[in-house]
Amino acid sequence: MPGTPLPLGASARRSTLATAIGLALSSGALADAPSDVPDEVVVEGHPYGAEVVSRKFTAPLIDTPKSVSIIPAELVEEQGATSLVEALRNVPGVTFNAGEGGIPAGDNLKIRGFDAGADVFIDGVRDAGTQTRDVFALEQIEVTKGPGSAYSGRGAAGGSVNLVTKKPGTENFYRTTLGGGTDEYLRATLDANHRLTDSAALRLNLLGHQVDVPGRDAVSIEHWGVAPSLALGLGRPTRVNLDYYYYRTDDIPDYSIPYGRNADNTAPEGPPVDVDRNNFYGLVNRDFQETGADIATLEVIHEFSDSLSLRNITRYGETSNEYIVTNPDDGRGNVPNGAVLRNTKSRNSETTTRANVTDLSARFETGGIAHALVAGFEISNERMHNRNYVVETLFGANANDDFLNSCSAPGAIGAASSYNCTTLENPNPHDPWVGTIAPSDSATIAETDTWSVFAFDTVELDERWSLNLGLRYDDYRTEQLSGPDAAPVRVTNEADFWNHQLGIVYKPVENGSVYLSTGTSSTPSGNTLGDGTENIGENNADLEPERSRNYELGTKWELAQGRLGITSALFRAEKTNARVAVEPGRGGRQQTIGEQEVDGFEIGVFGAVTESWQVHASYTRLDSEIVDDGPIDANEGNEFPNTPRHSANLWTTWQVGDALSFGVGATYVDTRYGNPENTVWAPSYTVYDVMAAYRAGQHLLLRLNVDNVTDEVYYVRPYRAHYAALGPARSAVLTATFEF
Repeated sequence: MPGTPLPLGASARRSTLATAIGLALSSGALADAPSDVPDEVVVEGHPYGAEVVSRKFTAPLIDTPKSVSIIPAELVEEQGATSLVEALRNVPGVTFNAGEGGIPAGDNLKIRGFDAGADVFIDGVRDAGTQTRDVFALEQIEVTKGPGSAYSGRGAAGGSVNLVTKKPGTENFYRTTLGGGTDEYLRATLDANHRLTDSAALRLNLLGHQVDVPGRDAVSIEHWGVAPSLALGLGRPTRVNLDYYYYRTDDIPDYSIPYGRNADNTAPEGPPVDVDRNNFYGLVNRDFQETGADIATLEVIHEFSDSLSLRNITRYGETSNEYIVTNPDDGRGNVPNGAVLRNTKSRNSETTTRANVTDLSARFETGGIAHALVAGFEISNERMHNRNYVVETLFGANANDDFLNSCSAPGAIGAASSYNCTTLENPNPHDPWVGTIAPSDSATIAETDTWSVFAFDTVELDERWSLNLGLRYDDYRTEQLSGPDAAPVRVTNEADFWNHQLGIVYKPVENGSVYLSTGTSSTPSGNTLGDGTENIGENNADLEPERSRNYELGTKWELAQGRLGITSALFRAEKTNARVAVEPGRGGRQQTIGEQEVDGFEIGVFGAVTESWQVHASYTRLDSEIVDDGPIDANEGNEFPNTPRHSANLWTTWQVGDALSFGVGATYVDTRYGNPENTVWAPSYTVYDVMAAYRAGQHLLLRLNVDNVTDEVYYVRPYRAHYAALGPARSAVLTATFEF
């Protein structure tokens, strides 16, 4: 069947799940067929070889002098992945930050060692606001690596991620997938495309999902979503796409296991403590995380000719992230005494995005030299409002009490501390906590206005040599009010910056290329809009943007008549004016005098080795170094936090006859330090997954996925203090996909 869809995704409440299953069944078993793929996408006959959809890439990937990883729908579905985090396991060098304090809990990713939580895009438009994203409405995921502000604007010091959504096509198809498994796993998705006229079609994606997180007591997720999309003018010069995305989550968040302590019991040190991996130190009657997204997009494309087209995208989106989560221990030294303080972190943020992107794409010749040119402009307004909660967790006579928040105080475990203390070895997440919760009397309101112009051109000098040129200008202004409602502090930052992408490509043969490239990025103060790791404050409001530069030498090859791709690259990323503290204490004044470097190597193989053997494998080495950390900290020579030196991923499948297939996967991630001091860390790990699928006739596909077969205990998000977050334990899921 051509074009298998990707694994559906997002979880749902039990009541909503029942409704979703009913809708899926009543629609008549549903199937996915390939959507109406944009003209820029060329698939060379193998499932893992999709091209980048973004129009800013003006040449096929084999002729693009930059590292780009594509995670297509079929790969995600075979693996049974449901979230963006799970899907990005296929890209070594991508890790995820833990949430805590001013760093929200959500999809806070890093690429090649640099924070990229604000560098996630949907169909080329920045998706501001922290979320926990699902994959049920995605066609593919594009990861562009290395400093890339020419493509994406501010930030992108390590790269960016573009989520390509499912669009209506010209063929009718109906697909529903129902899944059940261990840990009360239930999931139902629907993907249906219906042709309304010869030039109009409607596509609908539905999601309902719930599961108790494997290996974690009392931790659960419930997600649900609806994504309708209407296309008008299919196959005609003028086309209109109207999309709406509705998504909600209701989870029990999990900060997992605290770190150990040093010999003096004065600071966290080493890996997380050795306790039962099921231990959950949170409270079911207090902790929660609810996120939401309402995003409407209008896209209009007009083709003047085969070589000239104009596109406009208008986006309005509202996202939210609200939670109270238990942070196990507060750094007061309870853990060595066998106790854990149930300290809390909270957030209640709403982000509104208004954006408009217009670009003109043209192919032409000048003096016998061929050009593929895209030029355009972007205008956006992003606004975030956050008001944390005040959660009463203090206990003790007064602020000077020796036993303040000390779970080692006599009788502190249990009712004497209002259940704010629990035991390290045997916590009870159902303790009857009776503290108070109230909105904070302080808030943060941040607003960012940006306008940009850009141009990209692939210049074919002859049949072997081409130049890849990109240039972008951004005018950026951000303003933030923060602090008590009665007397908030206002800070602003205004900056304008140019960034470029330059590369030369040599093709020794038609199916291979060698390239040398460089690219830059600019990260201004306030880059994450008060909703991430790069916020603005009085200590950095007057600073110029951080600047990063990438140097890359790589090669790309298509073998086996285009069915198999091989890529490899050597690279160096430098940040020569990193923000560092020049005054002691939290919030101390900063200057852009620091220096950071990452040297790396990556290699990837993807596609069809034979007609029955598919492979998607890659390896990345990252040698990161804090070259200069300023006059206050002393971390020179240390590795970046959460940046593994070695990481690798393998997913391979075999087709046995017409009906049966098997898959095996392995993910390896090296030790990652949680802090720039390199004193706390998450150990290395290897996780193995297996899959078996059986096609029972034309309309039914059965698939069994077993993840973490060896039940490895591993940590996916190391924080700089307090804790590291666990990955799921062993699980098994059986899905039935009905296709018509």
